[in-house]
Amino acid sequence: MSQESFRFRERLLANFYIALEAVIANRLRSFLTALGIIFGVAAVIAMLAIGNGAQQEIMEQIKLVGVNNIIVEPIVDQVEERVADESSQNREKKKFSPGLRMLDVESIRESVPGVKHISPEVMLDTYLVKDGNRRSAKLVGVMPEYFQVNNFALQQGKMFSKNNLLKGDPVCLIGRGVQTKFFSQENPIGKKIKCGNQWLTVIGVLEEREVSEDHIGKLGIRDLNMDVYIPIQSMFVRYKNRDLVTSSGLVQGGGQRYSGTEAPQVSMVGNKNYHQLDRLVIQVEDSRSLSPTADVLNRMLGRRHFGVVDFEITIPELLLKQQQRTQHIFNIVLGAIAGISLLVGGIGIMNIMLASVMERIKEIGLRLSLGAKKSDIVNQFLFEAVMISVSGGVIGVILGIILADAVARFGDFPTIVSFSSVLISFSVAATVGLAFGIAPARKAAKQDPITSLRYE
Repeated sequence: MSQESFRFRERLLANFYIALEAVIANRLRSFLTALGIIFGVAAVIAMLAIGNGAQQEIMEQIKLVGVNNIIVEPIVDQVEERVADESSQNREKKKFSPGLRMLDVESIRESVPGVKHISPEVMLDTYLVKDGNRRSAKLVGVMPEYFQVNNFALQQGKMFSKNNLLKGDPVCLIGRGVQTKFFSQENPIGKKIKCGNQWLTVIGVLEEREVSEDHIGKLGIRDLNMDVYIPIQSMFVRYKNRDLVTSSGLVQGGGQRYSGTEAPQVSMVGNKNYHQLDRLVIQVEDSRSLSPTADVLNRMLGRRHFGVVDFEITIPELLLKQQQRTQHIFNIVLGAIAGISLLVGGIGIMNIMLASVMERIKEIGLRLSLGAKKSDIVNQFLFEAVMISVSGGVIGVILGIILADAVARFGDFPTIVSFSSVLISFSVAATVGLAFGIAPARKAAKQDPITSLRYE
């Protein structure tokens, strides 16, 4: 190291120590000056933590409802009326609709392009019985595609085989909660459990699915851990099939049930659920085709149901992505508001440092008369401004982390404090101190030594 470099380093250290002594000597003023930076940094970290938590929650919601999924659900209570025959006392008769059924599934599979998986579902509220234990549960008739479109994996055992699906065998997959409740002391694979009035053989256990109460309310997702899954053909053969003609159905339908292409003016609609399926999930290959595919499904099902709007189509991923975009804009606004507080804090530092220059004119004149260079005076006041802002940034980071944790604990809202948010806010705080400290430092260096010594 050359002698000039050594001297330059010594001068910098001396200026730093002088600035540190000045900050410590005016601790209260320095703390009050740093308040703007403290609250600004804390606000930035807390707001970004809340935004990151919201973004992660939305991504978890997308995973729960599945990726690239279109959901078709029957509208059970909707009745569409039409004047069928004005000559017969102008009575309005309801249009016939076969409802959502397996024939729709086959038609979609054959006619709609870009479809990756189709998952029909039939649900039944029932009860489980084993070794004297009884508990209510939901029985769900599905096809293997159900677990793919819902990102639901097996923990142990095997999936339904082709024979299970074709023959409607009495086999089932159980949720993790069912295993805990009824098979806590044994391996459930190969064991039997009574579901309703049927005995089912357990062939697999699904992995535990954690669903918060908030997700259940927002997305309509139920607790899947207490569900029992059987092949959809088993549901039709052994439990219920609303597509079959029954005596009660004949009475409600006016004694007729058609499967032809003509739409007779007979009502199978009413308060009773006439749909064979309770839910239909279509997964497309490309997310860009979600809306076009939904439009195609709407038109095709409308024709198959003879113009009766007895189904509802939703695209959860698009709804959640819209929510994500809204949240992103909201985060930008919050970050800008928090950034303004940093700007205000920087202006406060500049004002206090300008006042400090006026208070310490004699000290500046004395240092200049003893041989200090103008660069030494600039460095001294810059060091003071940066130390105030950096110390305020450190306190602000700690306060921001505490605020984010408090929001997560008491507000029941997920927050994620990222390293990038801490680094950015701290860097901005240091930069603010440097930027707003330049003007006071330059003003101090421009003081005339003789005039400064005579200043009162």
